[in-house]
Order: sequence, then C-alpha cells, then structure tokens
Amino acid sequence: MGDFNGIIPIYKEKGFTSFDVVAKLRGILHMKKIGHTGTLDPEAEGVLPVALGKGTKLVDMLTDKDKTYEAVLHLGITTDTQDMTGSVLSEKEVNVTEEEACAAVKSFVGEQMQIPPMYSALKVGGRKLYELAREGQVVERKPRPVCFHEIEILEVNFPLIRFSVTCSKGTYIRTLCHDIGEKLGCGGCMESLLRTRVGSFTLSECMTLSQAEAAMADGTIPDKICSVEEALKEYPRLVCTPGGDRLLLNGNPIPETLLKCQNKEGWVRMCASSGAFAGIFMWDAKKERYYPVKMF
Repeated sequence: MGDFNGIIPIYKEKGFTSFDVVAKLRGILHMKKIGHTGTLDPEAEGVLPVALGKGTKLVDMLTDKDKTYEAVLHLGITTDTQDMTGSVLSEKEVNVTEEEACAAVKSFVGEQMQIPPMYSALKVGGRKLYELAREGQVVERKPRPVCFHEIEILEVNFPLIRFSVTCSKGTYIRTLCHDIGEKLGCGGCMESLLRTRVGSFTLSECMTLSQAEAAMADGTIPDKICSVEEALKEYPRLVCTPGGDRLLLNGNPIPETLLKCQNKEGWVRMCASSGAFAGIFMWDAKKERYYPVKMF
C-alpha cells in the first residue's frame, strides 16, 4: 500500500468526474485515504488538488479557498443545465454591442446573491438537486451569497465571450453565464470551463492521471506531492522551545513563553523545536495561549 501524505495537484481532463479522479488515483497510488478538494463538472477541466493520507485533513480548508476559472459564455442560448450539455430551452438573436456585453459581464464583480442551478449536487429535502432535475422536477432554491473578486474579459467573438473570473467558494460559473445572458436579454449558457487556480495551486503544477501513473512507475511520484506544511505556507511559521514540545505533542494550548517567536494575527503553522510541523494554531488574546485549530 502507498503511504503518501499531502496534496497532489491533478489536471482533471474532460469526461472524468472528480470522483473518477479519486478512484483512479486510489488504484495508481495503492492507497485508500484520498479525497478531492472541490468538485469540477465532468465537462470542465483544470486544477483539482487531491488530498492524500494526512492531507485529507486539509480538504475543508482548501475547499474554502478562492478559485480562478477561464470560461466561455455562449450568448443567445439557454439550457436546463446552464451549459452546452443540456437540453436547449430557448434561442434568441444576440442584438447587443460588444460594449454592452462587456459592461454586463463586469457588472457582476463584487458581492452577489446566486441561485444554485437545478443540475447541482446540493441537497434539498435529503435529495441531490440533479436527481430531482432528472425526474423533471424544479424546486425552489434559496439564493446564496457569493463574491466575484475579479472578472477580466479575454476575448469577444459573438456569440462567444471568453473571460477569466476569480471567485469565492460555492460559486457556479454556469449560473454566472446564465445570469449574464438574462441581464442582456438574450439568454446565455456556459460553453466551456477551465479551472486555472485553487488557492495557491495553479495549472503549471498539475499532472494528468496518466502522468501520475508514469511517475508512480518510475518512482518520482514523491517529488510531485506537496507536503501538508507546504500547502499551508501562507500562514506564519512558529517554532516551540523544547519546553513546549510536550504540550504541542498532546495538542494542548501553548503560552507565548514557550515559543521562539510570536504572531498573534490569524492562523499560524506550529512546529516542534526540531522544526517538525504539527498543526495549525490560533492566538486567544483572552486566555493568552495559542490554541489548536487542526492537528496533523
């Protein structure tokens, strides 16, 4: 059995579900404890960080990270899935100028309320929405707060608009495309989607499943795995004195007197006096201790 811990950034190719990637990696790496950090639709492609071993404790933390996508919006067509894989609901002429289209796309920058699509894995009444949709049902979905931090128009070639978008977790780019089409009055859906970044992981670091299989065969796979601590490198690194090691080992709160340096703003990476990473901690000003957020 494999014994890998950390994150392996995979380039998810079209046709695979995120679960397919995990299942195939279990076979390639000969290990069971694997999880992905945010679903990509089967027809979408791009960055899918996959957690291995102790790295699975990072899944919720990485799922919360901002993501960047490159999408192609197809104006004039609406579908039941909000992308080109679905059944066409309407077709209209695109009678808008390039300036009007770009202004509509840009108008979504900032905090927005988004209604999740019926074809999604969200659950209503204990059932996934896409299961209900396949039965022909449409149920009420509550709008959810999302944030589009940045949207950049890359190319306009009507009826297609290619753009880059950086957004918060839980955002549906299919729905953004649909909503832009609604705002322009001609309808719209997503033609294609490429995820270019998840947190600090980018396309340049990713490998396909076939490349992962080759790296496993030639023994270079450990070089492709990002360690748990490296995946958390955005947080300041604190090191205990030898006297703090026992508290750290047991996951206990640590006073600042048992640390070689301090940082009292947000999360920190807490390490033993040997330098070995142990977990994420956070300063509690009232109790004057660093408390564990997650131990590894």
